[in-house]
Amino acid sequence: MDTNFIALQSETMYNTQEVATHFLVRSLYLWQMPDVFIHSQRFYNPVDYVLQLIGGTWKVPVLWRLRTKKLRYTELEKDIPHISQKMLTKALKELEAEGLIIKTIFAEVPPKVIYELSDKGKHIIPLIETIRNYGIELMKLDGIDYEKMIREEKKKAK
Repeated sequence: MDTNFIALQSETMYNTQEVATHFLVRSLYLWQMPDVFIHSQRFYNPVDYVLQLIGGTWKVPVLWRLRTKKLRYTELEKDIPHISQKMLTKALKELEAEGLIIKTIFAEVPPKVIYELSDKGKHIIPLIETIRNYGIELMKLDGIDYEKMIREEKKKAK
């Protein structure tokens, strides 16, 4: 029997992906996670809402760097490898608009700008930490030694 199909009580064959999708949708409904519209945008459940808030390539790295201290734009740029000025600016604007970070501009010449986590941003850090730790566990299960990779990258940087 093909493992991509399963038989239910009626002995009708069903694609396992279709069954999994059905049960996931049913579970979300039973968890009372119906679609909601916020500012004309559809969110399928609260998890989707959070992922839209922190999703993308660069938002989480910015939030992660700001978890322990306030940073200037140039410090963020230097600390996040491979990020372009355009993408850093975009991520900072979106995070500020979402209320996750606070941008403070000092009246100096040249202007000094500092970024820090808001209370809302501080509240999301434990979630990011949990996702990060889960990612490391999954890497280990897939035979990837993340800690070793980080050590090697640090050696190269020296």
